Amino acid sequence: MTDLDLRLARRAAGSGDELSAILSLVNAPGLITFSGGFPAHEIFPVEFVRDLATGQLASGAQVALQYTPTEGLASFRAALADWLLASQGVAPEALMVTSGGIEALQLICRTLLDPGDRVLVESPTYVGALTAFSGFEARIDAVAADSDGIDPDALAAALAAGPPPKLLYVIPDFQNPTGAWLTTERRHALVDLARQHGLLVVEDVAYRELGFTGEQRPSLWSLAPDVVVQVGTFSKILFPGVRLGWAAGPPALIPHLVRAKQNSDQCAGGFGQWLAESLLRGDRLEPQLALARATYAQRWAAMSAGLSKHLGPEFSWSEPGGGFFTWVTGPRDLDTTALLPRARDLGVAFVPGAPFHAARTASSVAGDRDRHHTLRLAFSATTPDEIAEGTRRLGLLLTGAAS
Repeated sequence: MTDLDLRLARRAAGSGDELSAILSLVNAPGLITFSGGFPAHEIFPVEFVRDLATGQLASGAQVALQYTPTEGLASFRAALADWLLASQGVAPEALMVTSGGIEALQLICRTLLDPGDRVLVESPTYVGALTAFSGFEARIDAVAADSDGIDPDALAAALAAGPPPKLLYVIPDFQNPTGAWLTTERRHALVDLARQHGLLVVEDVAYRELGFTGEQRPSLWSLAPDVVVQVGTFSKILFPGVRLGWAAGPPALIPHLVRAKQNSDQCAGGFGQWLAESLLRGDRLEPQLALARATYAQRWAAMSAGLSKHLGPEFSWSEPGGGFFTWVTGPRDLDTTALLPRARDLGVAFVPGAPFHAARTASSVAGDRDRHHTLRLAFSATTPDEIAEGTRRLGLLLTGAAS
C-alpha cells in the first residue's frame, strides 16, 4: 500500500498535535500535570447528576436520550437565553447549541473562511483556535497583548495594514494561556474598532464565570451584539464529560452555523442539554460556580506560593484574577520545549509557550518573537499539595536549565 500521508489534504497535512499531547496526560500515573486546562474533578456535581438520572431519566428519556434539533432543544435554549440575560444583561437574538466551544469555532471557520482569508488573534492565544484557523488555511496574524489583554492600538495598526480580516478571535476573561483580563476600557475600544471596520469579533468566554472574586466586566457580546459572536462552553463551569457549548451572535450569522452543523455531527447530545437545563432551571448553577471559584482561587494561591518559593529572580509569571492558567517567562536563552523529556523524568508536565503563537505578526510590536523561553502552567486540576510538590520539581528543572 502507498504511503497515505501523500494523499492527505493540505489542511490535514499541516495540522498539529498539541491538543492531543495535552489530553494524553489526563490521569497519567505518577505525573503531576500542569499541562491541560482540566476542571477539578472534585467539584463535579456528581450527586445532582446521579439523583437526576435515577429520579427523572425514565420520564425524560424521550428527550435526554433522543436526537435533538440541530440548533438545540428549544427548552434548553430558552433556559440558556434566560441565564445569558441574567449574567450578561442581553437576551440573544440568535442562539444555537454546540458540542463544546471548539465545535463552535469549527463551524465559524467552515462558514466564513476561505483559504488565505486573514484572521487576527491576540498573542499568545489558545492552541485550539490556532489549529482550527490553520485547518481552514487561514492567514493568521498575531496582535500584541499584555496583562490587560489585547492592545487596541496594536489592533488598530493591524486593521490599517494588509487586507481586511474576516474576523478577530479574542478571549477577554482570564485568557488561555496567560490569564490576562481585558480591561473595561479596552473592551469598549475593541468593539468601537470592530464597528468602524466592519470586523466580526469571535469572543470566547470559556472562563468568564470563573473569576476568583466573582467580579465581572461587560462581555464584548453584550456591548456589541451586532458585530460579536460569543462562543461559550459548559466544559469548564460544569464538566467536560458531555460536550456542550453555545454560539450567540448576529441573526444573519447563526442560521448559517446551524446549517454547517448539519454537515458535522448534526446535533449536540440530548443528555447533556437535559442535564444542563435541569441545573439552570433548578438554580443549581450559581452554587456550582461559587464552589468552582473558591476552589480555583485556593489552587492559584498554592501555585503562586510555589513559584515564589522555587523559581529564581530570572523568572516572572502572570497573576491571573480567575481561570485556570498562569504564564511563566524565563531567561531568553531558555528552551522550554527541549526540557519536556527531562520534565517527564521528574514527574511534572507543562506546555511550552511556542505552540500558543501564530506564525505571523500583524505589526512590529506583536511581541511574540521570543517564544521558547515561556511556558503555560494550569493549576485547575491539581490539589494544593500536588501543586506544592509539582512546583518544587518544576523549580529543579527550570532553575537548573537557566543556571
